[in-house]
Amino acid sequence: MTTAPSIGPAAERLTRSCSLADDVGRLRYVSGARAKALDRLGIERVRDLLLHVPHRYLDFTHTVRIAMADVGQEVTVVGTVDKVTLKRPRPRMQIVEMYVLDDSGVIQATFFRQPWIADTVHAGDTVALSGKVTFAYGFKQMKAPFYEVLSSGEQGGSYARVLPVHSVGEGITASWMRRIVAAALADVGDVCDFLPARLVARRALMSEARALRQVHFPLGMPAKEPARRRLAYDELLCLQLALLIRQRLSLAGISPTTHKIDGPTMRALLAALPFRLKEEQRQAAREILDDMAEPQVMNRLLLGDVGTGKTAVAAVALAAVADTGSQAAVMAPTSVLARQYAEKLGPLLDAAGISWALVTGSTPPDERALACGRIASGACTVTFGTTAILSDDIEFSHLSLVVIDEQHRFGVDQRAALRRKGAGADLLSMTATPIPRTLALSVYGDLSCSRITHRPRPGAGITTHGLAPENLDVAWTAIREAVDAGHQAYVICPLVEDSDDDSDLDDVPEASRSGASQLHSATHTYESLSKTTFADLNVALLHGRQSATEKDEVMSRFRSGETQVLVSTTVIEVGVDVPNATVMLVMDADRFGLATLHQLRGRVGRGDVPGTVYLACAAKKGSPARTRLDALEATSDGFELAELDLRLRHEGEVLGYRQSGGVSLRVVDLGSDFDLVQAAHEDARELAREDPSLSMPENGALALEVQDRFGVYFQEAGRV
Repeated sequence: MTTAPSIGPAAERLTRSCSLADDVGRLRYVSGARAKALDRLGIERVRDLLLHVPHRYLDFTHTVRIAMADVGQEVTVVGTVDKVTLKRPRPRMQIVEMYVLDDSGVIQATFFRQPWIADTVHAGDTVALSGKVTFAYGFKQMKAPFYEVLSSGEQGGSYARVLPVHSVGEGITASWMRRIVAAALADVGDVCDFLPARLVARRALMSEARALRQVHFPLGMPAKEPARRRLAYDELLCLQLALLIRQRLSLAGISPTTHKIDGPTMRALLAALPFRLKEEQRQAAREILDDMAEPQVMNRLLLGDVGTGKTAVAAVALAAVADTGSQAAVMAPTSVLARQYAEKLGPLLDAAGISWALVTGSTPPDERALACGRIASGACTVTFGTTAILSDDIEFSHLSLVVIDEQHRFGVDQRAALRRKGAGADLLSMTATPIPRTLALSVYGDLSCSRITHRPRPGAGITTHGLAPENLDVAWTAIREAVDAGHQAYVICPLVEDSDDDSDLDDVPEASRSGASQLHSATHTYESLSKTTFADLNVALLHGRQSATEKDEVMSRFRSGETQVLVSTTVIEVGVDVPNATVMLVMDADRFGLATLHQLRGRVGRGDVPGTVYLACAAKKGSPARTRLDALEATSDGFELAELDLRLRHEGEVLGYRQSGGVSLRVVDLGSDFDLVQAAHEDARELAREDPSLSMPENGALALEVQDRFGVYFQEAGRV
């Protein structure tokens, strides 16, 4: 007699897999207070916890005695706390000094702006310290090391293991995070693998269950990286499939416009251009026009560094719309940039016989009403604007092309709202923010990419100099000399008011946040310069809290040359084109990412006179901040800088994902995971071709995983 095989073990593993979607509060040790602490870290479900991978590991299999800790080296020591002291050398500065000793010597650990350490660590505690060893005042020291209070008996050789260090916050310690993760792995970690077996084999990946255990509690340092890469591949593949299926769903039942790309308006526009398109521009234009001529909706991203001529390429696409007898909308992130588009492209469109209008928040009511009527009737072919064109009173007769500049500055809902004004409209997204290929493939995997890397006109060039705060006179002198020669200058500040902090800044490296020194504000700097240093010059102030009308007036005076020195926040970062501006000073330059600094310096040297940029920064040589600034001094290649920025920071920081609708990657390291990005990109497109709804049995678990992570329902896609 045969016995039917038991499905108990398999059913149990399936139950554990389903438990990943449960609320994290169901786990052991997760009380109400700890659940709230986890929520503040973005951990709401069990899956979020298991994908909250350690950001570093302490190799306690290789601890050293304090006497053997070499100065300049990253080491881990274990010892007994002798004394903990909290000092307040000046207001807003709190320093905790901890003296730790073993049988060979003593080391001082210094912690900045973490006064609670003095209350949680006491004399007699056994602690582990991990960090770079320095020497000063007769002591070996560690500045801001990672520390861990060890329980009784966890010292010396008995603590010989790899200790994961997870990111934590108020209400939860690193040791409690490890305890909660360990309990979760014990209870639900033995999950079924959702990846099809052929992909696991093709990419030589470890199982998901093993990867979860090894990434959190590796048996040795070599085991952690293969585990992380398996989880990173999972994340990339699910994201790619989600992007592809969302695109398919968004285009369901839509009849796209097939554009005419070789009509008389196109020829007239090309003849009106003041220069011939260079090869890279022509290639980008060909790719865009070929897409527009197809009976499918275009989804294309045009990547181009500062000054590479993306505007001219976009004008070619607008001409195709005019030849087709339809309409286009160009949406910019600021009224300043929208107006500049109108001023630069307007004369070209006029010469080619293309009607256009500008609609921003500062457009007078009577002028807006006139524009609305022309747009609704189809008499206006091209509409330039900000998010003001998303208003209900703007209705298009036949919108067939949407151009979104600096598209990552808009939320998903805003971009979708514009496209809804023209069912089946082609989408051309543009950005002057250099984006590494890995980032473009992963985050914009549903878009086809065109790239322009060289400037059609090299320009006069830009020289970048780092500047210590005590040497600001160098910059003031350079600005004075530029103005005396008939040119203009920018002074850029990170804050609007002195009372602000850096929590609202879009592109601040996390390591630079919450510094002890007061950041420069545009308002205070403007008042100081206009009354003292440049009291005899025409100085103006520009920032994002001004009304659209105020900003337009300020920029109009600066473009005309009436204003000689413009004190501003990063509102001028993108697209502002004043060829007569030749000098820029960026205050507190360490508070900006490489992409923002590169964009800012692109505002000078746009004419026939070379530009000079001064980056004021108090950071010490060798610090991460100085590393970024040194890179800016060394190269003007935006894409090279973007790759460096990605290595130094998380992808979410690079793109500013605090904006609505951003996708943040938990596990992927885009600075080093290019092969995984490429593999996931290829595998996702292959799966989408072979099984668009992922309805095959071997793909069912993968479909559920994508749905659970990104809210995409493949069942709906199957009906497209």
